[in-house]
Amino acid sequence: MKAVVSINSGSSSIKFSLFAILECGNLQLAAGGKIEKIGIAPALTARSVDGETLLEREWPGGASLSHADLLADLFAWGAEHPLEGREVIAIGHRVVHGGTEFAAPRLVDPELMDKLEALCPLAPLHQPHNLAAIRAIARLQPGLPQVACFDTAFHHDKPALASRFALPRALHDQGIRRYGFHGLSYEYIALRLAEIDPVLASGRVIAAHLGNGASLCAMENGQSVDTTMGFTALDGLMMGTRSGSLDPGVVLHLQTQMGMDPAEIEELLYRKSGLLGVSGLSSDMRTLAASASVQAEEAMALFAWRVCREIGALTSSLAGLDGIVFTAGIGENDAAMRSRICLRLAWLGLEIDELANAGDGPLISMPDSRVKAYVIPTDEERMIALHTLNIVEGNSV
Repeated sequence: MKAVVSINSGSSSIKFSLFAILECGNLQLAAGGKIEKIGIAPALTARSVDGETLLEREWPGGASLSHADLLADLFAWGAEHPLEGREVIAIGHRVVHGGTEFAAPRLVDPELMDKLEALCPLAPLHQPHNLAAIRAIARLQPGLPQVACFDTAFHHDKPALASRFALPRALHDQGIRRYGFHGLSYEYIALRLAEIDPVLASGRVIAAHLGNGASLCAMENGQSVDTTMGFTALDGLMMGTRSGSLDPGVVLHLQTQMGMDPAEIEELLYRKSGLLGVSGLSSDMRTLAASASVQAEEAMALFAWRVCREIGALTSSLAGLDGIVFTAGIGENDAAMRSRICLRLAWLGLEIDELANAGDGPLISMPDSRVKAYVIPTDEERMIALHTLNIVEGNSV
């Protein structure tokens, strides 16, 4: 049986999933796993779809091991232990930034890699690691097709006004514009919502991808209209360690009055702000919820405040609102945070059903709520696999 693999390579982790290609052309998750704590003490776990542990490995002294080193170990194991005889025909990758040029997945070639390398300054936390995984696999299996799937692509056709900053036109033409990210997640949510509630999916919906990285996307009829992230994935909502939207004057002040250089400012805004910076405790919402500290509560309250503030703005972009979808780590698993947000949005006509919110059902709003609220788990890995299959076999996503 043939299969495709999806890879999401981050700064300190690599997530991977193997999807079997069924005779009908559909994809079935067969196995998945994660290499985490890269740069510290890497650990690899792979499990079957039934939860059986297929591989566990740790490198306690492996702080110097690169993404390429660890992928080589994973591929070596895969060559010796093929999963039920499945032949991997292609590998798909999440690539955070596609710039102005790439509005759809692309088969990887040297020219594409050069263009994506040039975009690394726009996504310094993600793009270099995305590309490192592609290069590593190209060295390990040079004949295996690889497909780049762009997180910016879903937003590529949003209205022109939604992409502009109020800067000189020449800068816009040079690519300084609002791109938007988390596109693979939003594309999957649009597909799933069309299956669950096709009437709502054809209307005005805000999807809330709330995790360590967080953003919102305003969609109409399943298409991106506006989103909170802009030129980089630093913009918009407050996140785990990222500041989100910030008065540009703050950056100028940090530079001119406090003597911080660009590297120090990048470290502050990307890695020391957000939930971690406000709480002084953690970037993990679960840790904050378990804490009795005033600062932890303030961080959670600010997160909810910022989400609701941006939902109000995106409602204006849509000229109204029919529904909200919560997804990603916080959105899918934190009922208390969902409740905080929904209660602040009562003015929009959203009435949360607290019992449903605490349960397992996807619909968490009251039956007569004018604005519906759903919880839909995202699946970026499946979206990557669907695009990869589309590229290599000509199927339609």
